[in-house]
Amino acid sequence: MDIDDVPQEGNATLSGLRKAVYARDEKGEIVAVASRGWEVEEIVTQQAVDAMKEQANATLARARAGLSSPLEYWMHEKRMDVALLAQSTGLWQWRVRRHLRLERFNKLSDKLLSIYAEALGMRVDQLKSLP
Repeated sequence: MDIDDVPQEGNATLSGLRKAVYARDEKGEIVAVASRGWEVEEIVTQQAVDAMKEQANATLARARAGLSSPLEYWMHEKRMDVALLAQSTGLWQWRVRRHLRLERFNKLSDKLLSIYAEALGMRVDQLKSLP
């Protein structure tokens, strides 16, 4: 894409900010160019956010029914998956998956709860409860 072709339509999901897009300049070199985004990008981003919200709502219903732990809800609410939460906490993915089960979550130590809470940007008492 040439510099003159970089979309500047605007994207509400960027909240008025710009992002870097790589384009070819007059000399044929690749350079970073500021872009306000474009409509197609906004639509796709909004669809992804809506899907994540639906997943969080489904997980909230499961947690309220006692079928999963509050950790699973908060993980989805904070737009994370098992791989990202494991990476953020330094725990193995299989351990994170185990802690998504209510019976395992209820037995977690304060140390593990604080690790999860920090990774999710919340307090331990918030992590242990549901909205």
